[in-house]
Amino acid sequence: MHEPIDLGTLRVVIAAADLGSISAASERLHLAVAAASSRITTLEDALGFRIFERSSRGVQLTPAGQMLVQRSRALLTDADRLAQHLQGYSQGLQGQVRVLANTSALLEVLPQRLQRFLCSHPLIRVDIEERGSPEIPLALIEGRADFGVVDLPVPPAGLAFTPFFSDTLVLLAPASHRLAGRKKLRLADALDEPFITLSDGTALSNRLLASATDAGRSLNVRMRMRGFDAVCRMVAAGLGVGVLPLEAIAPQLAHLPLVAVPLSDAWARRTHSIATRTDAPLAPAAATLVRALTR
Repeated sequence: MHEPIDLGTLRVVIAAADLGSISAASERLHLAVAAASSRITTLEDALGFRIFERSSRGVQLTPAGQMLVQRSRALLTDADRLAQHLQGYSQGLQGQVRVLANTSALLEVLPQRLQRFLCSHPLIRVDIEERGSPEIPLALIEGRADFGVVDLPVPPAGLAFTPFFSDTLVLLAPASHRLAGRKKLRLADALDEPFITLSDGTALSNRLLASATDAGRSLNVRMRMRGFDAVCRMVAAGLGVGVLPLEAIAPQLAHLPLVAVPLSDAWARRTHSIATRTDAPLAPAAATLVRALTR
C-alpha cells in the first residue's frame, strides 16, 4: 500500500459498520455518499481485501473488516486523545512550568495563589525551586526555568520584569532592646548594633551592605543565616538585630520575643517582579500561570 491509512477514512468505515449503511455513515459525517463510498473502495483496493459485503439491505463487515474496525476504534481513540492533549498545550491548559522564586515570594504570596491556580488548572504541573534573586537571571537566560520571581532593582540584559507584589522591610530587635520602642528609624540609626543577616549574595544582604556604605559605615555582621526563621531566632536570643520583610515573619513575631520596627529608608519598600526572557515567548502553560499570578 503506497498511501498511509488516513483517519478520515477509518471514521467512515467505523460509521458504516455501526450503522450498517454507507449512506447513513455519510449523513452522520456530513459527506456525500459518493465520497464516502469512494473512500471505502480505495481503502479496500489498497489493502487487498474487502471490508464490507454489500447488499440491497446495506453493508456487513467481513472477518477482515471486523479486525480492521476493532483496531481502528483503538487508533481513533488514541488520536482523539492526542488531539485533546495538543489543544490543551496550545491553549495553555496543560503542560509543565518550571519556576525559580526567591524566599520572600515563597513565604508571602505563592502558596495561596498556587493553590488556587492548581485547583483550577489540574493538568498543569508547576515545579518550583527556591533561589536567591541574584542567581535567577542567569538560570533564566540559560533556559533552566520558564520564569522567575526576583527582587532586583533593574532587569539584566535579556530579561523583562513584570511587577508582581510588594513587601516592607523592618528592623527586627529583641523585645527588650533599646531600639524596640522606636516607631520608625533609618538603617543608619542601627549601624552600631551587631547584625544577623542572610547569607552573602542575597538581594536583601546586598541592600543592607549598600545602605551602610551610603551612610559611610560598614555593616557589623555577627552571623549569617540561611533562612528567615534562623535570623528571627538568633535576634530573639539577643545576639543582634536583623532586617527582614514584615509580611514573611508573622509566625515568628507571634511566638518569639521580637519587635518589628519600620524602616524609613526608601529601599525598605520592595517590589518583587516576575522575570522572563525577552528573546523567547513563554510556553502557553507558563503564560497561563503568569496571567493568573498577576491578575
